[in-house]
Amino acid sequence: MIGGSQPLVSVLTPVYNGEKYLIECIESVLAQTYQNWEYIIVNNCSTDRTPEIIHQYAEKDPRIILHTNDTLHKVIQNHNIAFSLISDKSKYCKVLQSDDWLFPECIQRMTEVAEQYASVGIVGSYRLDEDIVNCDGLKYPSTVVPGREICRATLLGGPYVFGSPTTVMFRSDLIRQKKPFYNENNLHADTEACYDILRDSDFGYVHQVLSFTRRHNETESSYAKRMNTYLSGSLIILKKYGPVYLSEQEYNRRVEKHLNEYYLFLASSFLKKRDKSFWEYHKKSLQDLGVGLSYTRLAGKSFLILYNRILRQLQI
Repeated sequence: MIGGSQPLVSVLTPVYNGEKYLIECIESVLAQTYQNWEYIIVNNCSTDRTPEIIHQYAEKDPRIILHTNDTLHKVIQNHNIAFSLISDKSKYCKVLQSDDWLFPECIQRMTEVAEQYASVGIVGSYRLDEDIVNCDGLKYPSTVVPGREICRATLLGGPYVFGSPTTVMFRSDLIRQKKPFYNENNLHADTEACYDILRDSDFGYVHQVLSFTRRHNETESSYAKRMNTYLSGSLIILKKYGPVYLSEQEYNRRVEKHLNEYYLFLASSFLKKRDKSFWEYHKKSLQDLGVGLSYTRLAGKSFLILYNRILRQLQI
């Protein structure tokens, strides 16, 4: 660290019924080579052993702080509660999902980059996504990338380096400037926050695997995968930030490409006879995007899928 001092880093874990993986999560914070942190764990009215586990650790280490919500909140709201609790002295903020964990050098390596470059608003790195390393694509040793450059590249289909909330670290001042920090109308608000911050700051990067993301049936990511909320989430981001980072021609091409992919997915889902809740979600998503569900387009894509299936059968 510059001058030998370590700025305070706030680590946040919003959790609901996370007893299965919470010990591993907390232990990964305790194992950090970086020591000047506060660890705020927001218990969202858990009904399992989550509060008991947190209490046991908080009694042993005063840096661990338990906050228990009075009422149950939605997942993005619970993240915003966590953001609101960071210390006024906090310089950086690191979210850690309750079923993920950090490699020992995570906070130290990310903080070193942020301290070296004052223009950096977000720091990312490689991550271990179950058994796959991703969030790569930046040329080595690109430690700092202009924010607008990485956002533009990502919107045009380039490398995706933002990962999940566990993958990145923010400057705390940027969190304090926006309340609520996460957009509570977007399940993928963590990605949206990156595009927002990088309008006026740079993206720092560590070419090292520093975090682990778990995929399992209890997580919000499983719901996102089942419903494919990524399609609507990416369209929300594209419609909001495309005009900021792209030319009009580029933006229109990307919107059309996203809608084409969206309707191919919906047509495939229609032929698979997805349930009512699935269609309610996507009808509302398209309505919120200001485009609505086009039954004509859906029918056209469904016909195209069936036609291609028939052709493949005839070629056998």
